[in-house]
Amino acid sequence: MLNFTHNIPTRIYFGRGQISHLAESLREFGTRVLLTYGGGSIIKTGLYDRVMDILSDEGFTVIECGGIEPNPRIESVERGVALCKEHDIDVILAVGGGSTIDCSKAIAAGVYFEGDDLWDMVATRHGVLKALPLVDILTLSATGSEYDGGGVISNMKLNQKLGNGYTFPAVSICDPTYTFTVSKYQTAAGTADIISHICEEYFSRTPDSDLADGICETVFKSAIRNLPIALAEPDNYEARANLMSISSIACSGIPSYGKQGSCWPCHSMEHELSAFYDITHGVGLAILTPRWMRHILKKDPTCAWRFVRFARNVWGLDGDDETALAFAGIDRLESFFRESGIPMTLSELGIGTEHFAKMAAHANRGGLLKNSFVALDDEDIIRIYTDCLN
Repeated sequence: MLNFTHNIPTRIYFGRGQISHLAESLREFGTRVLLTYGGGSIIKTGLYDRVMDILSDEGFTVIECGGIEPNPRIESVERGVALCKEHDIDVILAVGGGSTIDCSKAIAAGVYFEGDDLWDMVATRHGVLKALPLVDILTLSATGSEYDGGGVISNMKLNQKLGNGYTFPAVSICDPTYTFTVSKYQTAAGTADIISHICEEYFSRTPDSDLADGICETVFKSAIRNLPIALAEPDNYEARANLMSISSIACSGIPSYGKQGSCWPCHSMEHELSAFYDITHGVGLAILTPRWMRHILKKDPTCAWRFVRFARNVWGLDGDDETALAFAGIDRLESFFRESGIPMTLSELGIGTEHFAKMAAHANRGGLLKNSFVALDDEDIIRIYTDCLN
């Protein structure tokens, strides 16, 4: 078990009716609020009106920044930063899923960025930055952005989608009832994102971090148990609450306590798919993950012990042939995604081979994935993309 240091400064209000803490959470930082949100689902569900009523009754000044994209663009960051500066904003309120929160983190940090081009802030590796305070109301269980300091921003002109550190939310309001209206497709894709976050931390060479591995396996099993319930009964509070709680923990860093990092290979590869084709992040991860698993297991059978543990402890499988058991666990994961209604090939999304070499080179820029759970080079990545076609 390796040494680790961790700090999460975010306060979470979890459960029904926790929006009652919204005004006090914002007022701690001021009264001039930038309200960020996405394509309008919060208006359809009535959450927008509820938020605006609270802000109006409590005397806040609100400037709106709507229309944030599912893969948030640098242009939305630029627009938000300009609004913050123009209106002397005190605090940002993000209402939505991970994309809205990611974009809001970059806006919050961008206000203090001293360069002329905000893409330089996105593309330059750094830790958490000086930023405006951020409060969020979560509406989708997926990315875990409500409980971490990172964000992912896209530049479609450059075909680049990059993750970086920006700022932690000061407060996250997580009411599972706000996810009742999420579509089956987005519920399944969000859960695939949760599972992928755990895969990136679970599949590590460190064999003796019992706490981290136990947390990972619990998250896996909770996702597997609760997604089918949420799909069949969208307003099942217990299922939605469990999915929301594991989404927060999955990307928090807690499931990697004491473990060697994996370099998050599936996320690196998926960011290229989204950058070139603007696909749903969780769908790309669901397609990639089983193919990555099979590829590395064949490339380096010494990693089989981890897949055997995955098959036994997560899926409840057993058998004397450990190679067969390892592959059986991967098959179960792929079937789970497919049965959830997620497209499971790139061909279904209209994606071909034309950009694979360029995508692989950028996913592995600087040899980024040479230290992953099983080392990957550009040819490995092209092979994985190719395996995802059918």
